[in-house]
Parts: sequence; structure tokens; C-alpha cells
Amino acid sequence: MFDRLKEDIESVYARDPAARNAWEVLTCYPGMHAIWLHRRVSNPLWRWGFKWLARFISNIGRALTGVELHPGAKLGRRIFFDHAIGIVIGETAEIGDDCTLYHGVTLGGVSWDKGKRHPTLGAGVTVGAGAKILGPFTVGAGAKIGSNSVVVRAVPPGATVVGIPARIVEGVEEGVAGQAFSAYAITTNENDPLSAILKALAGRSDHSDATITALIKRIEELEKNSKL
Repeated sequence: MFDRLKEDIESVYARDPAARNAWEVLTCYPGMHAIWLHRRVSNPLWRWGFKWLARFISNIGRALTGVELHPGAKLGRRIFFDHAIGIVIGETAEIGDDCTLYHGVTLGGVSWDKGKRHPTLGAGVTVGAGAKILGPFTVGAGAKIGSNSVVVRAVPPGATVVGIPARIVEGVEEGVAGQAFSAYAITTNENDPLSAILKALAGRSDHSDATITALIKRIEELEKNSKL
């Protein structure tokens, strides 16, 4: 137990420069409180068959931490909920080791089926603030989900996806300024296909404007010469 607590504290230090000491992490990080309440109380009760009590305790945890974490969800090791408020994680969701979720993230379902209906995050996935991952598919290890994206299909390992609906914009890369971790899923690669299309359209518009301006000028010159 204490080894797990120690590695969770160390994972916070590794991903949040605002963390100053272990006591602060233990007492002032609601995301960590939500994870430990889930691991030590609500999830074991759920697995032992005390479903109502598990849900009741998870609701208390939601009121205290701002994280709605279903007791049936499966969590790996060294998970970090940064800021934590507004995170919603469904019953059949699975989160792998070393994942980072920012505030406002939803791991939700789009079906009323009783079976698997929530996403599975592989190890080391980063999910930016406000992102929604909806459905019973897998987000591959090391993938990054851009802030406010809506993901409705599987994501390959190491890919970065952005937008609504989310689309792949790049493969594996290091974080901003060479860091291994990229806050809010920000990347240095701006190779967004939608942005490329918009830029191309803007370029064509500029070309058309220039052509029309030249034609108007030429017509005015012809009219002036005809009057002479």
C-alpha cells in the first residue's frame, strides 16, 4: 500500500511543477483522493458484490473531489488526474498505467448495452482538458487526445488526435521543448489536415481577389482609352 502511495506521489511530481512536497500532494490533490477512494473502497466493494454501497461511496467521492468515477471502472498504476474537476469515467472504462487526464474529460458510452460500452486507454495516454472519448474502443499506448476533442473511434498507439470528430494529425513525437510530457496535449506539429485545407482555400481566395482587381483595372483603362 505504501509503495503504491509513494509511486503515485512521485508521478504527481513528475507531471505537475506546482507540486512542492508530499504533504501538499496528499492533502490538496482531489484527483489523487478520487483514485485512492476508488482503489481502496468503492472498487473492492463493487467486486465483492456490494453494488449499492459502492455506488453510494463513489457519490460521496464525487461530492468531495468533483470526479465522477464509477466503482466498476478499472484503473492502472501511476494515473494522474490533473485539476480533476469534471472528470467522468463510466462503469466499463479501463485506464492503463501512467495515463494523465485533465479536467473535464469524459470516458463515456454511446450504447445502452450492459456489456463493454466505455473506452480503454492504453499505457501512457494523455487526454487534454475537456476531451470526450465515447465508445467501447481502445486508445493505443502513448496516444495524445487534444483538448476539447471528441473521439468516437479507435486511436493507434503513439498517435495524436484533435478536433470534432477527432482525427489523427501526427505520429509519435516528443513533447513541447523536448519534454517527454506535453501539458494539455499540445504538440509542436501543426500539420492539421483541416487547417491545411483552410489555408489552401484562403490562398485561392487571395489569388481570385488579385485577378478580379487586375481585370477591373484593365476595364477602366479600356473605357478611358475608348473615350479618347
